[in-house]
Parts: sequence; structure tokens; C-alpha cells
Amino acid sequence: MQNSQMTDKIATGIGFIAALDQSGGSTPKALAGYGIKEDAYSNDDEMFGLIHEMRVRIMTSPSFNGERVLGAILFEKTMDGQAGGMDVPEYLWSKAVVPFLKVDKGLEDEVNGVQMMKPMPDLAALCARGVSKGVYGTKMRSVINLANKEGIAAIVNQQFDVAGDILSYGLMPMIEPEISIKSADRAQCDAILADELKKHLDTLPKGTQVMLKLSIPQNANIYADIVNHPAVLRLVALSGGFSTDEACTELAKNKGMIASFSRALLEKLQHGLSDDEFDEVLNNAIAQIYAASAT
Repeated sequence: MQNSQMTDKIATGIGFIAALDQSGGSTPKALAGYGIKEDAYSNDDEMFGLIHEMRVRIMTSPSFNGERVLGAILFEKTMDGQAGGMDVPEYLWSKAVVPFLKVDKGLEDEVNGVQMMKPMPDLAALCARGVSKGVYGTKMRSVINLANKEGIAAIVNQQFDVAGDILSYGLMPMIEPEISIKSADRAQCDAILADELKKHLDTLPKGTQVMLKLSIPQNANIYADIVNHPAVLRLVALSGGFSTDEACTELAKNKGMIASFSRALLEKLQHGLSDDEFDEVLNNAIAQIYAASAT
């Protein structure tokens, strides 16, 4: 639940937010990258058990702490699990890492060049559970593939509508309208999205704040006005398929944006590493992403 310490940490801290929220559709790919093939599990429960073990290994690693990691985004099953003998959100905050929860249920088919979020009929119950476990905020993702003004406007409308509900539940919404790095007109998408976001931010009641999670723009600093908007608690960037090196290089060009990386954080982690080796690899990734976020 929102509290002043967590708000101050997110608003002013130097560091980044780790994205540990792979859902059912992206979990097999995440496990494969970690070195666990699909023949290592025979059903969803076993699959989610393995990804939870990976996430717990990351969270309990000595290098993963609030000195450089400001927050962590969790999948619902991860929130409900344990780490270090505590509920995961409680454990994270014991390390001064602010817990967030992924609340979206995946994407609709593409219409007007975008993929809207699927309905979330259980949002109120999920948010209430998150609040009871000490979660600070939420994250929800939709995807922009083409520079279609009607489609991008619809995505932003949906995101802000749901964000209003999330605020009413006592949580900080992190709005994520991802622009695909494979889009042939990324720069146009960036420009349209920036305009639509500003329209909505300008209409929020005074004192109301949201967070934004955006793709790293093709033209640096196009989101400069949004970074400094009074309705934005923090603007974070997703890696979106870039390698760690590429994502950090591009992020560092954008003043005021900090990372919220998933694949770029996990890129070199392997389950066969010893604990010391694992922590060394994780520490190197954290150091690189931290440096890119601190520019």
C-alpha cells in the first residue's frame, strides 16, 4: 500500500525498477533463457514453481537490494509466494525494495495498429489482496505496433481509465503503453503517444500522480516534458527486446528516465551457476543498469 517512505524512494531514489513479472505466456521463454528447457516441467504448476525459484534466487542474492534497485514488479503468483521466510512483498521491503504488482490479463488482438488490454474483472479483488500484502503499486501493459492516432488514443484512454480505479484502491498505477521496437514508424508512435499522454496528465486532479513505463524512444528526450510533469511520480523505461548493452546505451541518452528492465536484467543469468557466480553476474547487470539510470 502507498506510504510516504515508498513514495519518496520511487520519486527521488537513484536506481531502477526490476521487472520480475513474466506471466504464463512469457514464462517458458524466460526459463529457456535461464537454461531450463520445456522438457524440465510437465504442467503449469511445475513451470511456475521453477520461475518462482529463479525469482527468489534473484531477490535473495546479496547484490539485489535497495541501494541500487528501487522497486520490483511481481507476477501475481510471485506476490503470493515466499522469499526468505516471508511473503515476497514483505521480504522485498525488508531490503528497501518497493513492491509492485502486474495486474493486466494479457492483450487483445490488434485493432488500429494497437493491442488493448483484455478485461480485468477481478481487478478490485486483486488490488485488495495486493494492499493486504504490502504492495505499493501496479503495472499494466498494452502494445502499440503502428502510428495510428485513433489506436494510440484508445490505448491511452483505457490505461488512464483503469489507473483511476487503481488509485481508488490505494495503489500507485504504473501505465505501460509499450511501443514495439520492431515498429516501422517508431518515431511517429513516440510523438503521438507523447501528445496523448500529456493530454491526460493535464486533466488529472491537482495532487494526483501516476507512473509511466514507456519504450525507450527512437529520438532521445522526446518525453522530457512528461518526465517533469507534476502528475508523473516517475517515468521508467522498458528494455523491449534490446540486449542489456543496447538498452543501457539508449536509456542513458534520455535524461530523467530510469530503467525497468526484465530481459536486459536477466540476460546472462543461468541456473547452473554457483551462488557466488550467480551473484557476480547479477551484480554486473545491476551495476550496468544502475549506471544507465543515474545519468
